[in-house]
Amino acid sequence: MIFDKYPYIVIEGPIGSGKTTLAQQLSDKFDVQLLSEKAEVNPFLPRFYQDAQRYALPTQLFFLFQRSRQIADMTQRDMFTQPTVADFFLDKDPLFARLNLDDEEYALYHQIYSHLQLKSPHPDLIVYLQTPVDALVERIEERNISYEQEIPHEYVERLADAYSEFFHKYDASPVLIVNNEKLNIIKDPSALDLLIERIGQIKSSREYFNPNFD
Repeated sequence: MIFDKYPYIVIEGPIGSGKTTLAQQLSDKFDVQLLSEKAEVNPFLPRFYQDAQRYALPTQLFFLFQRSRQIADMTQRDMFTQPTVADFFLDKDPLFARLNLDDEEYALYHQIYSHLQLKSPHPDLIVYLQTPVDALVERIEERNISYEQEIPHEYVERLADAYSEFFHKYDASPVLIVNNEKLNIIKDPSALDLLIERIGQIKSSREYFNPNFD
């Protein structure tokens, strides 16, 4: 099983990429521990999508404290010794901060981030779901979460670019970069098995998966 080789797998990608669905499906299929950020419990998130300038900082800080608390709890209980799949990556948190905050807010965020002295364990594997902007927008519309329908197309585009830049430079853990345009695990159950098979074939620290369903 893939968790024998990669006990701690992180699924990452922009909003609409399907990272939470994939993490949940892997957790269910292999009966491993799921670590999920649960974005829906952030009370500032709906307001952020309505007024990003006003609510960016509280939204970001809520996520930072939530994620750091989850990681700390897991580490203290030594639960990373158990196979785990997560739908968020703490080291990527500053990406959102730099994207959404002005210079003064970012300076404050960075001060808090540094003060927390966060030491998240490095994943054994990151699966990055690289998804075209149009596909992200379509999937956001399809899942029909009310406050997400107000997300500007331009924001999704900036977010996708930021993710792409981050994970193409990241080298602290092995990364599988997946072309997620046609790999829709929500609509196609066989897509999950295809991805699991590809994970089992990884031989280097950076690989690409471009599934062809034609």
